[in-house]
Amino acid sequence: MLIDCHGRSLNLGTPAVMGVLNVTPDSFSDGGRFVDPEAAMRHAHRMVADGAGIIDVGGESTRPGAAPVEESAELERILPVVERLAGELQVPISVDTSKPEVMRRAIAAGAGFVNDVNALRADGAIETVASGGAAVCLMHMQGEPRSMQQAPHYDDVVSEVKEFLADRIRLCIAAGIPRDRIVADPGFGFGKTSAHNWALLARLREFRTLGVPILVGLSRKSFIGTLLDKPTVQRLSGSLAVAGIAVYNGADIVRAHDVAPTVDAARVGHAAVAGLRERQISL
Repeated sequence: MLIDCHGRSLNLGTPAVMGVLNVTPDSFSDGGRFVDPEAAMRHAHRMVADGAGIIDVGGESTRPGAAPVEESAELERILPVVERLAGELQVPISVDTSKPEVMRRAIAAGAGFVNDVNALRADGAIETVASGGAAVCLMHMQGEPRSMQQAPHYDDVVSEVKEFLADRIRLCIAAGIPRDRIVADPGFGFGKTSAHNWALLARLREFRTLGVPILVGLSRKSFIGTLLDKPTVQRLSGSLAVAGIAVYNGADIVRAHDVAPTVDAARVGHAAVAGLRERQISL
């Protein structure tokens, strides 16, 4: 399966790893490390060498409690990096934003994928992506970053998240975004308790009925830290475990900070899926 990312292809014949490149001072895991454009470029090249199939550039933190960033500041952070990456790398470049003007300017600078935690709900966002020719990831979030972890509630988290994503997919297709340019993300950690996150992981395969590839962002998330009683910097082993489980349960793209070991974990999960299919065929 190939996703057309504004002229560049993301191959999902095997699960892909999306490398995280936060050019922000306040991201929950690596805030400040890659604010310098040269440091950002070196890290992006390293992630591609480690096996990343797409690089996701973010200029606004969406961690719980994060304050919004002015559009001008977000553009100043990401545009030079996106433009250089698009010129130097062969893999698609994603922009992690919810602002239509940032989407438009980033696509013009070479981004071929929009990763929106708000699922294109901002005024003009759907039209911007439809006219720009980029692929898009629609993510579920209950609430907004500043308040999303204040007692989130669902009667059935999987059914409700899936219904939301199905509705957003329908609206995007109706607006002119082809289905083969749409990806869906259940939004682990975005307005969910630890119990909600584990339920989504366990039942992730149910999202395959949406008819689009599934992206998961699990790397270093707090529900892993809560289970293992580990701070952010000590969550690699837990992140790799859930990455392998996610691929086994149907994920096509795994968004990760630690690319090389996540590529290995995804390969293990994919091999387990292949083994299961072979056994089913032989039966």
